[in-house]
Amino acid sequence: MNQSRARQPIVIAIDGTSASGKSTNSKLVAKAFGFVHVDTGAMYRTLAWYCLEHKINVEDPHAVASACRRWKPALECVDGQARLTVDGYHPVKEIRSDEVSAVVPHVAAVPNVRKWMRQTQRACLQFGSLVMEGRDIGTNVFPETEFKYYLDAKLEERARRRAADGIQENLAARDQRDSQRAVAPLMVALGAKVINNSQMTAEQTSSLIITDVKQKLAARENEKCPKSGDGR
Repeated sequence: MNQSRARQPIVIAIDGTSASGKSTNSKLVAKAFGFVHVDTGAMYRTLAWYCLEHKINVEDPHAVASACRRWKPALECVDGQARLTVDGYHPVKEIRSDEVSAVVPHVAAVPNVRKWMRQTQRACLQFGSLVMEGRDIGTNVFPETEFKYYLDAKLEERARRRAADGIQENLAARDQRDSQRAVAPLMVALGAKVINNSQMTAEQTSSLIITDVKQKLAARENEKCPKSGDGR
């Protein structure tokens, strides 16, 4: 069983609230281990952008679910980043627009969308070991992983970070929507290490995660290859 587990790709799940540093820290952790980085929020944003492009009423769950069934994006890995492309195009700038930011919570709340995204995100294992950031990775997408982390910070600190990025967002309202969502709500996964980084830099936060992952991997190796007790 240990040998089988050792051959499987590793998934590091980094969940957390908005502006808690998920993106920055997941990229730092992915770089440290040479793993593929997966921004699941960008996947939801890509679908939201698609809906806007096709004049779909994003406040109509049935219309959004229908769009999710119809669209045919490609899942690819480029430069260590897993992403969705639509007709060969990756809308890297468009998905960060204010328009997309305003509607993506509606799109992400649709149960059939989350079901589709879960299947697609799990398919990222084809690219190898992953560092996956989101809001339901440890609870819904990869609940079986032993590498679970939940990032958070004080509301005023998160608001300051958003403002520094030139983004105005009602984080309290977003937190409420995410935590009260009917399907895969934002919550701390069972066994997750909670990190409040209100007073921490990204380097300090990612260092905690990297150290913890290394310790768990070392424990795996010790379990797989126990030291001989015959004195040799």
